[in-house]
Amino acid sequence: MARELMERFAERTGLRGGGAPRRYLWTDAFAVCNALALWEATGDLRVLRIAYELVDQVHEVLGRYRPGDLRAGWISGLGEAEGRAQPTRGGLRIGKRLPERSRDERFDERLEWDRDGQYFHYLTKWMHALDQLSRRTGEARYNTWARDLAVAAFDGFVSRRPDGRLGMVWKMSIDLARPLVPSTGQHDPIDGLVTCLELRATAAELEGAPFEPLLEREISGYLEMAKAQPLSTTDSLGIGGLLGDAVRLAQLVEKGVSGIRELPPALLQAALSGLRVMPREMFTEPAGRRLAFRELGLAIGLLGCEWLVRRPRDGESDPIAGTPLAGAFEAALEYMELARSICDFWLRVESR
Repeated sequence: MARELMERFAERTGLRGGGAPRRYLWTDAFAVCNALALWEATGDLRVLRIAYELVDQVHEVLGRYRPGDLRAGWISGLGEAEGRAQPTRGGLRIGKRLPERSRDERFDERLEWDRDGQYFHYLTKWMHALDQLSRRTGEARYNTWARDLAVAAFDGFVSRRPDGRLGMVWKMSIDLARPLVPSTGQHDPIDGLVTCLELRATAAELEGAPFEPLLEREISGYLEMAKAQPLSTTDSLGIGGLLGDAVRLAQLVEKGVSGIRELPPALLQAALSGLRVMPREMFTEPAGRRLAFRELGLAIGLLGCEWLVRRPRDGESDPIAGTPLAGAFEAALEYMELARSICDFWLRVESR
């Protein structure tokens, strides 16, 4: 079923079959991870090629200005050869169906959802996908591109405010020159922190990975902002993101990354407090009134906790086995029925 879904996705979005490319950064990041997991499960090189081809097409399409824009070429401003060598240096477009709002155009909240630009939380998803490709194949360039993107994202979305505090914006213009939505995504700082720690840990393990950038400025900045940002939410996707980030942090603790052991329990506590009061009515609605990506984000986070708790352990060599950190993840297991009901619902053909 997974293979069929991925093959249909590749054809539907123009990755295969000769159709016009229809790239969307959020969906494509998950698709890269899906293809890698399917390759590991089956050994089928055809699905590994989907991951490679998808990365190349995302950079070729979303790393450039959109058709019809007065601007052309790589959004980084690099020349053709340099842009191909460093395709993430200017960030990546979202891939929305409408062009970004012009400087003299009135803000329309409803319309803004369909307008192009750059989202920070889409960029971190793509960084993670590139990092997974490096981890699975040993090819350092994908982690290097992810770290280039981490630098571009920090430069574009983070600034020092008049009161001296660091702040972020939620949506930037395609060229990262101006904010389109100036509010802050609630979990963007913690997501940036986890992703940059992950990228740096991978780079340290990869043979041939460039030493720079170390992302010290980015990690320090996100940590500063994350400490000042409340984490609790009743949003299903937000809860899933907290759970997923907690799992990724626990894996980094296992790798010996210091100074972060207190973070996974804090994220778990915030996620579980939201789960306890999150409205359940949404999960009884028909498919047309539900948002699959928000619900599946929650399911991914919950299933990640289950994997961390129930995976085969090798006793004393497991740095979190039998510790309070491991126990904190076990509290998420009471919600596994919800996670599986979400997956079962969206696997039905009539729901899709």
